[in-house]
Amino acid sequence: MYPLLACSIIVMTVIIERIFFWIGMDMRRDKPLVDDVLELCRAGNWETVREKTKGSKDYIIRILITGILHREFSIAKAMETAAADEIKRMRKYMGVMDTMITVAPLLGIFGTVIGIIASFEALGSAGIGDPQAVTSGIAQALITTATGLGIAILSVFPYNYFNSRVESAALTIEKYATSLEIVYEKLIQPNQNTQKGEPK
Repeated sequence: MYPLLACSIIVMTVIIERIFFWIGMDMRRDKPLVDDVLELCRAGNWETVREKTKGSKDYIIRILITGILHREFSIAKAMETAAADEIKRMRKYMGVMDTMITVAPLLGIFGTVIGIIASFEALGSAGIGDPQAVTSGIAQALITTATGLGIAILSVFPYNYFNSRVESAALTIEKYATSLEIVYEKLIQPNQNTQKGEPK
């Protein structure tokens, strides 16, 4: 039961930490500013973009700004790297939860098996004179399995919710990053056509 208690504490700690993390992410979102950035990029007004986004903690803004800063080299690669860093932050501790969901039932079964072994050893040494003691011992041993399953079941719901938030954030990042790439391509296309039309 002590390992199961440790598992439950770890799971609860991760759940609470992730809840506060996502609340903070939602509070820092600034969708109107993201739309303003795309509009300013359409006009090629990079200096205004830099001024308007100064101090912004929106993860979408951070990714777009990374792409804008590296636009002359590879805007897509820069945003891809920044997005990978943001997704990594969002997936933090999810591996711990996944491990606890798998380990808790196994620890419960392990505890039950040990308890049943002890009960049958007691039955072998005392005989069948007091079968009630043996059955009560087996019932106590089954508590660990029930506890392990309970921890796993209650952990699955927040785990899937946090995973869905990460997937949703990844789609949002892809949407705005693609929009910025399209805007930038349209912006530089006339310059490229002009350069191609120049006589050698």
